[in-house]
This record gives sequence, C-alpha cells and structure tokens, in this order.
Amino acid sequence: MEQKIIILDFGSQTTQLIGRRVRELDTFCEILPYNKFPKDDPSVIGVILSGSPYSVHDPEAFKVDLSQFVGRLPVLGICYGAQFISHTLGGKVEKADSREYGRAHLSTVDTTNPLFKGFEQNSQVWMSHGDTITAIPEGFECIASTNDVKFAAYASKSEAIWAVQFHPEVFHTLQGTQLLKNFVVDICGSTQSWSAASFVDTTVAELKAELGDDKVILGLSGGVDSSVCAVLLNRAIGKNLTCIFVDHGMLRKNEFRDVMHDYECLGLNVIGVDASEKFFSDLSGVTDPEQKRKIIGRDFVEVFNAEAKKIVGAKWLAQGTIYPDRIESLNITGKVIKSHHNVGGLPKEMHLQLCEPLKWLFKDEVRRVGRQLGMPEHLITRHPFPGPGLAVRILGDITPEKVRILQDADDIYIRGLRDYKVRLSGEDARKVLAAGVPAEMTDGEIEVSLYDQVWQAGTVLLSTVRSVGVMGDERTYEHPVALRAVTSTDAMTADWAHLPYDFMAKVSNEIINKVKGVNRVCYDISSKPPSTIEWE
Repeated sequence: MEQKIIILDFGSQTTQLIGRRVRELDTFCEILPYNKFPKDDPSVIGVILSGSPYSVHDPEAFKVDLSQFVGRLPVLGICYGAQFISHTLGGKVEKADSREYGRAHLSTVDTTNPLFKGFEQNSQVWMSHGDTITAIPEGFECIASTNDVKFAAYASKSEAIWAVQFHPEVFHTLQGTQLLKNFVVDICGSTQSWSAASFVDTTVAELKAELGDDKVILGLSGGVDSSVCAVLLNRAIGKNLTCIFVDHGMLRKNEFRDVMHDYECLGLNVIGVDASEKFFSDLSGVTDPEQKRKIIGRDFVEVFNAEAKKIVGAKWLAQGTIYPDRIESLNITGKVIKSHHNVGGLPKEMHLQLCEPLKWLFKDEVRRVGRQLGMPEHLITRHPFPGPGLAVRILGDITPEKVRILQDADDIYIRGLRDYKVRLSGEDARKVLAAGVPAEMTDGEIEVSLYDQVWQAGTVLLSTVRSVGVMGDERTYEHPVALRAVTSTDAMTADWAHLPYDFMAKVSNEIINKVKGVNRVCYDISSKPPSTIEWE
C-alpha cells in the first residue's frame, strides 16, 4: 500500500506548496480540509498542520481534534499549526507587538533534535504571522529561536510532535527542504517510492485494467496537462484512444498546425477540427468579457460533442484534471468548502464515464511524467494558456484581423523569451530547478531562457484604444499592445517578472517594425492580487 503524508489545510495560501515540497521528496501526500482527517487509513505515516489566515483566538478559527492522530502518528505544525498545538495543549499564544513577516535567522537551533539534523546555525527562515507563542505546553521543549521569536520551534519530550512558527515550504527558508526531509523521511519513515517512473508504471497498469478494450475520447488543448494525459493513455490503450483538438481560431500563431504535427509524431490518434468560422461568427460584435467566455465555452462543447458522437462505442471521456483542480479550498470568510470550478463532471447527454489519469499530480509532477514518457521539451514546458485563447487578450470585439495582429505580436514576444538566455544563481536558480526546468548547475549557476524563468507570458491587444505614432515621417493612428509576464508557483498569487531592459527594447522595436496595426508597446507591472494574470 502506498505510504502517504496527510496535510490538513487550515486555509493557508502556501498549503499546496507544502504538498509540492513533500512530493519532491518522492513521497505521496494528500491535502485535506482541516476537519476531514481519514481516521481509518493505514497508509498514513504522518500529519502536517498548515498555516491559516486566522488567529487561534478568533471565534471562527478552524479547529481540529488532535486526539485523532497525536500519540499515533508523527505530527508537524507549521505557523498556525504550531500555534494551534500550543494553544490546545496548554501553552500560550498572544498577539505579537508587531506582525512578524519576512526573513529571520535562527539564533539558536538544537541540531541534536531529529527535526533539525544537518541544520546550520543562523540559518535563514521565513516568518509570516501576527500572533506569537509566548509559552509552550508542559512536557515540551524549545528547539530553535530567533532574536525576536523565542519559540521559533518546539517539540514534545515524549510524543512525536514538532512545531515551527516559520514556513519551511517557502524558498526563503533556505534549509526548509532539509527540515521537511528530516520529518517525512527520518521521522515518519517514508521509503521515498513515489516518483514519475513509478507513477507511469502503476497508472498504465491501472488504466489497462480499468479500461480494458473500451474506447476513450479526450479533448486536447495543446497544453501540458491534456498532452501528458493523452500520451499516458496512448501507452495504456493505444488506438482505443481518440483525441479531438478543436481550433476556435484564437490560438497562437501556427499553433494548430504545429501542435497537430507534435501529436502525430507522438503516435496519437487525433482528429483536428477547424471551427474558427463558427466561433468568429458567434462572437461578432460581442465586447463583454464574460459573454465572450460563455459563447466560446458553449461553442466548444457543441463542436466537441458533434465530433465525439461520430466515435461509435466510446464509453469514457478522459480529462487532464490535475490535483490542484480537485483540492477542496477553504473559504476564509466562512466555513464553506468549495471545489475548483474545473471539476464539473460530464454533460448529461454524453452518457460517458470519466477518466482522470493525472488527478493526483501537481503541475511540476505532470511535467516530470511527460519527460518520463519521452515527450518533447517544448510541449512539457509550455506556459499555461487560457481556454478561450486570445479572445480574452483582445479588449473589445473579436475579428480575424485583430487576432492576426495579436498573433504576430505575441509570436515575436514568445520567440524572444525562448531565445534570450540568462544565468541564475542562489534563490533564483533554486526556484527554476524546483519547477522542473532541466538545467545543469555550473560553478553555482544555471543557464535558462527567459521563457523558462517566468510562469506565464502573453500579449494583450488594446483594440479599443488607438495611439498616435510616427513612422517614416508619416503620422500613424494604431493600436498599442501590452506585454505580460509573471512569476508564480501555482497562479494563486503572481508577481510581474523583471525582464531585462535590453530584451524589452529589442522586442518592442521588432513588434512595432514588423506588426502592421501596432505602433506602441507597454509592459504590465501589476501583480496578482490585486490584478489578475489575464486582462479579461
């Protein structure tokens, strides 16, 4: 039976990051709401309590019955989790004089304690809390402090309980991975048997057993999730898989042709459908962003269903749903649990069963599985791209000419990001490597493209705006475009990428000189929140 770590989510923005760090230790983990601990699961080898936006003193704060696992399994509390353990077992948690947020250093650390094995003195950690632990329960001892936080970490003298007020899961805690490894591997006893190779072998065997000779339909988007899903299914059931790739006319430049070629080279059975005429007709004159999305979603279902009905005897619909789509997220304004909007089941008229081979994987794990399957790197590292495509990157109504302008400008931008190489070291290098980008470390540095350094990039056409310009002594009155590039780990929050000035200058000049209809280039320097990654 597969070993697993249970991560109980109290509403922290970094809970998924804890999960990713545990998975990087080749250990399976499951993220569950704080009140859904699986009491009778013998595969659980340890429990981690996440952070939370609440104070333990808030009347609506999330609470869990610790007796479900304390004394039976090793437990690690992080931030709110550490405060909750202390508060519940007889310690004291009080509001800090000032919110403790940012880098700190462990002025003292007990490296004889198994949680801090291999730690350096004065190791950097990341704090983010408004309350602080001022007294720990009886039978516990302090195992780490900073200059400002006496109980930066504490542990039980008799039970397998550890707690840290800092966040080991974030990159700013420089030995955070070491701490999590000490807990997951040394304390909990993980055999570290969860890997891309083991996942492929196990999943292919399970798919063969579950699907047998049944026919399966899969909608492809060109993105990494659906592409990896297709190759995995193809390895299991071969020609019994039929993929449908719908071109709504708002893909990137030459994308339909290029992706179809990639899929054919991978040996996939793919039906390509050019439905751009229908989409452009139905979108004519529509300017409201939400209405655009609804029309595209409706038309896609109609086109996809029409093709799917031609496949006689199909019993399954496969989807590239990944784990973050399925994790129940806590609504911090109340105690309502909601599911991700991508998980909506099947249209009733299709009468198909659902197959989701990637449902336990994080995005970086999907990429590792893709590499294990031998897929080309440009498919694996492709940035996220919205389902409605360039329609949500054109402000105003959609026309083939506006799409052409945006495709040309975006093609120059994306090719430029792929061609421009940068050398990274330290924290920046660790972030890129942790995201699964293949790069060799030389003298403490790695070389990657700007494309690999950012989470997502794209171009926006401000077609409702015209600006004055001068080209060849002639006055122009054309559209501006805005370039967008963000860094992120999960798209829940994102910061604008600090692209080099020389790169920005080169791309700007090339777009203005080569793309008819554009005479101004801007760069979007807003973060999420308050802005979103896409403009519409």
